[in-house]
Amino acid sequence: MQQYLANSKYINWHHPLVAAKAGDLSRGCCDDVEITRRCYEFVRDEIRHSWDFKLNFVTCKASDVLLYGTGYCYAKSHLLAALLRASGISAALCYQRLLVETGGERYSLHGLNAVYLPEFGWYRIDARGNKEGVQAEFCPPVEKLAFPIIEEGEADLPEIWAEPLPVVIKVLVESATCQEVYDNLPDVPVVEQLKGKQNDKHPNHCNRRHSLCSIL
Repeated sequence: MQQYLANSKYINWHHPLVAAKAGDLSRGCCDDVEITRRCYEFVRDEIRHSWDFKLNFVTCKASDVLLYGTGYCYAKSHLLAALLRASGISAALCYQRLLVETGGERYSLHGLNAVYLPEFGWYRIDARGNKEGVQAEFCPPVEKLAFPIIEEGEADLPEIWAEPLPVVIKVLVESATCQEVYDNLPDVPVVEQLKGKQNDKHPNHCNRRHSLCSIL
């Protein structure tokens, strides 16, 4: 589990600003669940989603997301992982593959987190920021993510990553504006295996297991 507690270039929880904010958020908490709730709600509600607010400072490192108060879903997940790791809570990155626009043909990764809570195991949380039609919550053990998997080609990707995917980093560090990120949203090929039975969570679809292609 040590990899999910590590300090790194983009999940840089050793940065003084990140470490101090984690200390503020955990002050007075009695358990990991309450610390996680505070960190999650801070990133979800206080860090503005760059595309929602059309903010043009493109962030990637957790410390920059905190400093400038904005980030795409990917960057917000980097900050949340950093805040949790600074509090000694194992935190990872995970992804969904979603249609960029309903009825469109372009897909994109969506970044979120998984946190390890001893009472519940790995639990996914989505701090992209709520708005009309998007309502994510922290209510373990029940997942309440921002986006359900509905359309053909969309997928919940099962991998739990200690570090951001290279395709995500590339877009964020090479883009100068939020529009440029949107025009080049990262996508990856996935592999799919039919299990041959109905999916209880999404009864209108066959039960499928998706994962990133091994080239990643």
